[in-house]
Amino acid sequence: MSNIASQEMVAATWILLAIYIAATLFFVVRGALKIKNMNDYAVGNIMFSPIAVGLALAASMTSAATFIINPGFIAYYGLSAYLSYGIVLPVASLISLFILTKGFRKHGSSVKALTMAQWMGTRYHSKRYSLFFAFLSLLLITFIVLICVGLTKVLSKSLNLPELSVLIGIVVFIFGYMMFGGANSMVYTNTVQAIIMLIVVFILLGSGYEHFSNGVQGFLEKLRSIDHKLVGTTNESSFLFRDYFEIVFTQIVIGVAIVCQPHIITKSLLLKKDKDVNQYLVFGLITQMIFFSVVFTGLYARLSFPDLIVNNVPLKLDGVISAYVVKEFSVFVGLIVVLGLISAGISTLEGLIQALGTTITADIINPIFGKFLPNDENKKTSQLVLINKIVIAVMAAVAIIISYDQLVSPKLSVGIFAQNGVYAYFSAAFVPILFGMFIKDVPKAVPILSSVVAVVMHFSFYYGKIAVPFTKATGENPGVAGSMAILSSLIVGLIAYAILRERKHA
Repeated sequence: MSNIASQEMVAATWILLAIYIAATLFFVVRGALKIKNMNDYAVGNIMFSPIAVGLALAASMTSAATFIINPGFIAYYGLSAYLSYGIVLPVASLISLFILTKGFRKHGSSVKALTMAQWMGTRYHSKRYSLFFAFLSLLLITFIVLICVGLTKVLSKSLNLPELSVLIGIVVFIFGYMMFGGANSMVYTNTVQAIIMLIVVFILLGSGYEHFSNGVQGFLEKLRSIDHKLVGTTNESSFLFRDYFEIVFTQIVIGVAIVCQPHIITKSLLLKKDKDVNQYLVFGLITQMIFFSVVFTGLYARLSFPDLIVNNVPLKLDGVISAYVVKEFSVFVGLIVVLGLISAGISTLEGLIQALGTTITADIINPIFGKFLPNDENKKTSQLVLINKIVIAVMAAVAIIISYDQLVSPKLSVGIFAQNGVYAYFSAAFVPILFGMFIKDVPKAVPILSSVVAVVMHFSFYYGKIAVPFTKATGENPGVAGSMAILSSLIVGLIAYAILRERKHA
């Protein structure tokens, strides 16, 4: 590993980490003291303000992918990647979030659902379907891996330390405190993280202002002089941005469905009053739009590293933004940016650990092995809280093993690995959530069939690299695999609903 951080930067980063750890532990202890059962761990028992929950939503939805990984795609592939990740996906996802949140919250709070799997089970009156979704949730470990890799890249470059040591330190600390804090501490920490991230977005977006000394045209000319493909609205060098089908169509479909992840859509359940939802959405959506704009920094990074080489070592896509921060900023400003990048990762990681840990404990272990737990409700509750801690410890070990593999030998980027898992998950969730909100009497065969079709189609397209007719797109792009899975699932769901409704009336 090439050392690019100065000694001053390394020393200052250590001091910053010490302060960050101390502040985080303060909030965790404060939240943990109020946790009495799994309900408290999953959705909290504190009356949070809608502004705080809105900021927590923005922080957990725009993660290390937005701040650390996606700018690397834009540095590699230029405006085509920015159009895809910086404009189309954000707009589609924010519109979808606004529409779906209200319907999900209405049902989620009336049935007291703590997780996505419980929502599915209660909405369609099927414990087996709830269990199916709980197992499907294990795919979200791929997103946890993405964040661990992103955080490792940032801190290993800032501290000039080996990636494996940094990875183990990050996982042990974050998974360790998430065993105790749950939703109570998460809203506190997410709110602080969102404020830091807002500051960092403006620092990063302002960092390349000198490149606009000759206006937008001058900026584009600088990029064109490195590689003319960087200023094209499509880029055949990548299997992600070859044509408008991949850049626009698939990203609209993915953007609409992407909010069907437990750490995003269940956030509204933290609100205790329905009248707070509008204020929560306004603050959350505006903050997220600002966060999504940070990917533009990838173009500045490409101008800093035109040949994508640092100290005679080729720059991996996932390490572009970390290298840019260490190279471009003074120690003080660099520290603030590093803190923001860490915050971007940790905010989502906390949400994923909390959501996945709760799902494994409440929706897999309790239904299958609950009969072996004590009959006394208090004893059973305390045992489930203990089991949840063990589950998080196992998740930590798995995260270290897979993350190290992605650090050493990724397929282009850990982003591809994460998209494959996460897109499969929310492809299966989209139709059941959509029908569950907007159609009253849905036979449970409809969402079950839709989910199975989505999973089969997604992995068939991805691993088979199946081509989409009349386009350059193939399933090698997880966005294409995911969008084809969602559309197939929707078509099958609508047909099945029409047939079963007809039979019922007959």
